Amino acid sequence: MAGLSVLVLAGGRSAEHEVSLKSAEGVLEAAPFRAELAVIAKDGRWLLGEAAERALRQGVAERGEHPFPPPVRWRDYDAVFPLLHGRFGEDGTIQGFFELLEVPYVGAGVAASAVAMDKDFTKRVLSAEGVRVVPWAVVRQGEMPLVPFDPPYFVKPANTGSSVGISRVERVLDLDRALELAFQYDEKAVVEQAVEGARELEVGVLGNRRPEASVVGEIRYQSAFYDYETKYTPGLAELDVPASLDPGTQETVQELAVKAYKALGVRGMARVDFFLGADGELFVNELNTLPGFTPTSMFPRLWEASGLRYPELLLRLVELALER
Repeated sequence: MAGLSVLVLAGGRSAEHEVSLKSAEGVLEAAPFRAELAVIAKDGRWLLGEAAERALRQGVAERGEHPFPPPVRWRDYDAVFPLLHGRFGEDGTIQGFFELLEVPYVGAGVAASAVAMDKDFTKRVLSAEGVRVVPWAVVRQGEMPLVPFDPPYFVKPANTGSSVGISRVERVLDLDRALELAFQYDEKAVVEQAVEGARELEVGVLGNRRPEASVVGEIRYQSAFYDYETKYTPGLAELDVPASLDPGTQETVQELAVKAYKALGVRGMARVDFFLGADGELFVNELNTLPGFTPTSMFPRLWEASGLRYPELLLRLVELALER
């Protein structure tokens, strides 16, 4: 497998463009295979070769050079490793392009990517499969918001990650302002009932037909919620890996993570996020099919604690792409 050639794809048009480039930097530095970089700029055009490397060093690419589809010789690569967090990268869009090209790619397929990206659809599927989720309501742009539970609650764009566009609402009077922010990123928003005093747990799942779960990690922070600033500002959040849990709770979280993964038809990988209520109740919050991939991101750290080092994890993901 040392002779593998992989194209790492980063950047993208979403609000998580800069985070994607940080993930790519980590993968390129540690890859145990030959890896080349392509970057999608914020305008949707592509950067290749030295232009892509320059964008990586700058941490952002506002404008690209090549329109879609780019002049890439796809058959020169054994697989593509997409690190396009958020819309147009994690939502099945780019996965459909790779399916048309018949190029193996890391991560979930078209349908699973699209469903897992949409917080409303995810909850519908998981609820139908008997996986507990927090109560939620859907509000579409231009509609009157009807929320059948009282604050506090969280208002989120249905299709974003990295806590972009999310607000915690303490009073009904503040709902419209929170929806206005969410609608800047999506025409559909979800309103989720807050689980007060909950611990936030995360577990990595890896595999195709026989997925397995990592140890469980926990996120701790002092801010009102795990927002974008808290996630990406050093020192504002602590990641406990493994989490301090009794063995029975850890096993239950792992089993639920795999159940949710299978319910959505995910392949390759996902990070499954949970709320553990003060009464011991577990809720699946969401599945992230392209989680952050710097060496210090939660998904690689979970697998490191489970005995799978970062370079080995990267190789395993490419192997799963080729297997599928």
